[in-house]
Amino acid sequence: MLDVVIIGAGPIGIACAIEAQKKNLTYIVIEKGPLVNSLYNYPTNMTFFSSSEKLEIDEIPFISKSAKPSKAEALEYYRRIATSKKLDIHLFEKVNSIENSNNSYQVNTSKNNYSAKNIVVATGFYDIPNYMNVEGEDLPKLNHYYKDPHYYSNQDVIVVGASNSSVDAALEVFRKGGRVTMVVRGENIGERVKYWVRPDIINRIEEGSIKAYFNSCISEVRENEVDIKDKDGNLKTLKNDFVLALTGYQPDFKFLEEIGIQLQDKEKKIPQYNPQTMETNLKGVYLAGVICGGLETHKWFIENSRIHAKMIMENISCN
Repeated sequence: MLDVVIIGAGPIGIACAIEAQKKNLTYIVIEKGPLVNSLYNYPTNMTFFSSSEKLEIDEIPFISKSAKPSKAEALEYYRRIATSKKLDIHLFEKVNSIENSNNSYQVNTSKNNYSAKNIVVATGFYDIPNYMNVEGEDLPKLNHYYKDPHYYSNQDVIVVGASNSSVDAALEVFRKGGRVTMVVRGENIGERVKYWVRPDIINRIEEGSIKAYFNSCISEVRENEVDIKDKDGNLKTLKNDFVLALTGYQPDFKFLEEIGIQLQDKEKKIPQYNPQTMETNLKGVYLAGVICGGLETHKWFIENSRIHAKMIMENISCN
């Protein structure tokens, strides 16, 4: 029987594995995709908001060309840590179920079955988009994830939202020759947008290079058009080739509830856990990283949740 099964091989899952290793705990890390799966699925040209030292794990230096590292640099950094530390990580293995049995947990995956005294859930929040729930959202032209701007060159592209991901996509597509229109529910560009990017998008909108409809939302998506509606209910039809609905993402709450983890805040869907130990309402089941924030995915980052790994493994080793 393992001391702990860690679900999720993102930066925090990796940090948990390192701490388990230090405590001489038997462990495995299970990841349904590639190493640091969420980071892998970020946009190709993404630059982190945090500086490289704030993304470091176990005080291992993260050297980047600029103060703000790129996605490629982050992927290489975390891969090298996993390799050099010889972490026991099982990739492309999906957890199907977790059951409590005789004071231990039975973990059934797509490839194997494991028995463990403790479970750490470090699954992040990037898997499930916040859907708009409008007609046509299932059309191939609409995507909730954005990779590379070249695909949208010389196309009429609507970008939904005004967060960091939306602004980055709008600027990149515009600079690769796409005709960009932003549809924003609020009245302006989000205040949390990276401080060196926000003036850029505001200037592009003001000069007319990028069109923007504020206080508006999409009401219907069709093959060659999109209907948008303003706060007064007025409809406008726009010619359109592609829609990037970058409306945010959320943790897999269904997975948490199936395990038996309770939500202490039903509206914000914040899971129940002890902030001193990160243990949930289930004895021996812990949360680590951004998943602790429920729908408030902006509250936990790599830099402020790295400490969860030490807290969890210290508590496990003492029990």
